[in-house]
Amino acid sequence: MTGRSGDGGSGADGIGGAVTKGRFESIEAAHSVLEPVMRAIASAVGDHCEVVLHDLSRRDLDHTIYAIVNGHVTGREVGGPSTNLGLEVMRDEDAEHDEFGYSGRTADGRELHSSSVYYRDASGRIIAALCINIDLTPLQTAQNVLSALLPTPAPEKRDRELHTQDIASLLDTMIADAVAAVGRPVARMDKADRIAVLRTLDGLGAFHVKRSVETVAKRLGISKVTAYAYLDQIRSALR
Repeated sequence: MTGRSGDGGSGADGIGGAVTKGRFESIEAAHSVLEPVMRAIASAVGDHCEVVLHDLSRRDLDHTIYAIVNGHVTGREVGGPSTNLGLEVMRDEDAEHDEFGYSGRTADGRELHSSSVYYRDASGRIIAALCINIDLTPLQTAQNVLSALLPTPAPEKRDRELHTQDIASLLDTMIADAVAAVGRPVARMDKADRIAVLRTLDGLGAFHVKRSVETVAKRLGISKVTAYAYLDQIRSALR
């Protein structure tokens, strides 16, 4: 993207001049260019399409939502938290994180069809994410009407992105999913099971949330010291 000044020429100053080759100097520059795109997408698709601009420049994952259109889809608003994908980005910022057509879900269980594009500054640091979330409920309602005539088995799939009201709820959901993946109640878990839960959460970037190790340790019935020891063991094996 190349910034242009208000008179149609190349922008040399301000937000217009901050945009070069698809990169933005700041979240304000990103918003200046992407805000009309957000409104255009939401208007074209309809009220069941949410478009969000996340500010990742400050690394405050509790408050990343910089702008949002049709926030009623996930019940979020400006100042809201990152999703689990933001945690993964912070865990490995050098990787390519753009992703299209993945599945997600809302806090109340509605399925979403989503895409995310990440933007960097001139140094390559990720500072913004543009995310599109389409609520599939209208389509699923229509499908349910037809399913009696043309029943088809639904393929199993893992929700790629989780949308919650705050970062604590996001962490709770991630922990619950990681525990469920082990397939054994916490009370019956052995050391290997608990390490498996920690490995999954670490791979998803969950431990970028403040005091997350303490929270996970409590849920697994182990001490914080033990949880850190298990994490050291997991990370050492990856070196």
